[in-house]
Amino acid sequence: MRLLSVNLGRVQAVPYTDNPEGVTGIDKRPVDRPVRVAAPGPKGVGGSGLAGDAVCHTRHHGGDDQAVYAMAREDLDAWERELGRPLANGCFGENLTTSGIDVSGALIGERWRIGRQVLLEITSPRIPCRTFQSHLDERGWVRRFTRQAAPGAYLRVLEPGEIRAGDPVEIVHRPAHEVTVSLAFRARTTQTALLPRLLQAGDALHPEWLAKARKYAAPQDA
Repeated sequence: MRLLSVNLGRVQAVPYTDNPEGVTGIDKRPVDRPVRVAAPGPKGVGGSGLAGDAVCHTRHHGGDDQAVYAMAREDLDAWERELGRPLANGCFGENLTTSGIDVSGALIGERWRIGRQVLLEITSPRIPCRTFQSHLDERGWVRRFTRQAAPGAYLRVLEPGEIRAGDPVEIVHRPAHEVTVSLAFRARTTQTALLPRLLQAGDALHPEWLAKARKYAAPQDA
């Protein structure tokens, strides 16, 4: 298991983003140097957890619980075959492109040691948006991506430090539940009846997701 690339985005003005300011940082490109990773601060204030990476619409992106976005190269390869076009590392807007890890099959609360310093914890899946669809220029992309239920994962930073392409990735903690990234994604998108199961992940789950699961489960518990 290793880090294939570390991908950073710069601010770009585009006609298709949901950001009222008309800019996005979704187009991320691999960099061949060490990158500092640290908790960026609360959502709405903090942006990316990676130094030099642009997060433009902080109402929906960035912050401590969405500090880093990871995608498996294996999933990008599967999409290459389906779409019939090359997909470069970072083209899904991911900060980390991994090899040898089933990212969407990972557990909420699972912890990864990357290199010698950085420790990350999985918090939630990525939900596709119109900006993502327009960036890829694929018709019906949000629907297709949702149907696949392999969205990649957001992670929070537990221990900061530097990472770079080629670093080993080690799973150092797997929680004692069965809430995977893919299951959480389906619970929020196509199978809302699964939402109560997300409560098994506890406080490791992104706070917004935890609140939604609790709200959905409350009438059933009454």
